[in-house]
Amino acid sequence: MKLPVVIMMLLLAILAQGQGPAPAAPAAATPLPWAYPLNPPAQPGAQPAAPDPAEHRLPASSKAFTRRQVTDLFNPPDWYPEDHPAMPEIVGHGRRPEVRACGYCHLPNGQGRTENASLAGLPAAYIAQQMEDYRNGLRKSSEPKMGPPSLMLAIGKAANDEESKSAAEYFSKIKYKPWVRVVEAKMVPKTHVEGWIMVPNKDGGEEPIGTRIIETPEDHERFELRDSMSGFVAYVPTGSLKKGEDLVTRGGSGKTVRCSICHGEGLKGLGIVPFLAGRSPSYIVRQLYDIKTGNRQGLWSPLMKEAVSKLTNEDMIAIAAYAASLKP
Repeated sequence: MKLPVVIMMLLLAILAQGQGPAPAAPAAATPLPWAYPLNPPAQPGAQPAAPDPAEHRLPASSKAFTRRQVTDLFNPPDWYPEDHPAMPEIVGHGRRPEVRACGYCHLPNGQGRTENASLAGLPAAYIAQQMEDYRNGLRKSSEPKMGPPSLMLAIGKAANDEESKSAAEYFSKIKYKPWVRVVEAKMVPKTHVEGWIMVPNKDGGEEPIGTRIIETPEDHERFELRDSMSGFVAYVPTGSLKKGEDLVTRGGSGKTVRCSICHGEGLKGLGIVPFLAGRSPSYIVRQLYDIKTGNRQGLWSPLMKEAVSKLTNEDMIAIAAYAASLKP
């Protein structure tokens, strides 16, 4: 016996009321949280620190800047003007309100920091191509909540061809200097996220490194002052360098292709292809992961996606650790 349509609809409505609302989908976990560090949420009612009016100095510089000057997005501190050529307007001051000064995040000499990229010594054509990829929405981060990559996406969309070309030519003429000290370790300092980077806890302590890279400033105070002469230490799992060398130079028994085919001997770059030697291992892992997941696309990404398709997180850590350990 068939029930009338009206009764059927009434029964379905009653059942739906008893079931209640559908459960919300769980929030996606941050991939590789040590590589994509997220600042902790602000505490309710927390008040910003009082402005620090004091001038700060660095040992090797004759300059002095206040904290407010150090954090000026459109006039970043230039502690060592003799360390680089004269900055073009887009590097030294940007273009208000959309395009921050390139020298703020990447530093006036292009050495960069763990939360962004090192640009010094990269081919101008490569830098310009990346800016074009940003503009066309081809470069995205696997963790959109991480501030610096998201900010770079917005800047890349806002910067015009002339600005991109000017910055690319400037940074390409600066020689990249050794910047990361790689240390194999089973135990590492306990850290927390502060300003999108990993920072050792003030009360000290150690913990197993696990399957991670812990990259942190050699001197946190100098880092906070945006000192372009103070680099980083990267703790990597014991055995990473040997495994990374096998993957980079021999392809890891078919897991990938020799990186030197495109990135040159010693990963020092080849033509328009960027160098990897001595670069931030955290940054390298982010790029490998972004390419593997399809979040980073662009002109050369199909070739790279094939090279990374079989790599595990541990493999990417090993490759990044080995590359970072090489002399640029």
